[in-house]
Amino acid sequence: MSNFSIAKDFFEACETGQGWAACAAYCTEGATFACQADALADTTRLSDYAEWMKGLLTPVPDGHYELTAFAYDEERQTAIASAVFHGTNSVDGPVPATGQTVASDYAYVMRFEGDKIVFVLLADLQSKELCVNGLLNYLLSFDQPCQIDLLSS
Repeated sequence: MSNFSIAKDFFEACETGQGWAACAAYCTEGATFACQADALADTTRLSDYAEWMKGLLTPVPDGHYELTAFAYDEERQTAIASAVFHGTNSVDGPVPATGQTVASDYAYVMRFEGDKIVFVLLADLQSKELCVNGLLNYLLSFDQPCQIDLLSS
């Protein structure tokens, strides 16, 4: 199976709330995770994030993603997925159900070693400053130079 397919299968398993049991086959045991969102600031293990996503779909049972882009860079062994998460807080969970809906743009940057994911960066595309800072920190972790073109909307 190609790393492109592995990344897509991991993304599907994670984003549909299947938890670490479904995601583990695509990742190293110690795969790490980073995100700028306050709710996930202390989450550094990918296994913990996969379980968090599973839990998120309890108060937001209609939660689903709309994939907007997916790519794999063979040279850098990195996949990038861009999506919009949609859902309604219709069930009591950590907070009482509010009935509020959400549509949030985000991206995953998935780094591979061989045929396993070793690191995932979750970038909130709603916050340009946080997204750019997280992406720059990720790109600076490479030993080779990268070119970045930032477009403003």
